[in-house]
Amino acid sequence: MRMGGILIAVVFLVVILVVLRAVQSGAKAPSTGTLAPDFTLNSQDGKPLSLRDFRGKWVVLYFYPKDFTSGCTIEAQNFQRDLPLYEQKNAVILGVSVQDEATHQKFCEKEGLHFKLLADQKHAVSKSYDSLVNLGVASLSSRHTFLIDPDGIVRKVYLKVDAQKHSAEILADLAALEQTRAAN
Repeated sequence: MRMGGILIAVVFLVVILVVLRAVQSGAKAPSTGTLAPDFTLNSQDGKPLSLRDFRGKWVVLYFYPKDFTSGCTIEAQNFQRDLPLYEQKNAVILGVSVQDEATHQKFCEKEGLHFKLLADQKHAVSKSYDSLVNLGVASLSSRHTFLIDPDGIVRKVYLKVDAQKHSAEILADLAALEQTRAAN
């Protein structure tokens, strides 16, 4: 077998192992209409934040693989660009990845981010939201988002995210959910 064939076989094997581990984990993402699992994690400034601290506000809880990568940077920049629109809707943005606080701090400084990035180094929160991918030698948070209402209920789950369009998609859904909530 040539080198190219071996490389393809190895990549195929790794993909199968990742899929098998995901299937075996048995964890399920919180579904629409359920109470969002509470947690406490440190933000980029080293201070602990809990989901319950944001009761009374909409929460955009987004999981992402890694600071400083292209898709994650685009997603974060778009959230930052739209931050005033979220604030008008009484919404906060919380980003979660398995990286540490210092890395999040550097990412925020470089990209001018003014929302909280949370360090899930023990992977517990990513697991509880079924947003952890085990790559064998490392684990990363998946690109998933949960839109949580002011009462702590999951109102929208995004498991297939286009980083470029995601903020606009959430803002549109948030506007629709606000209208439904006001009508009830």
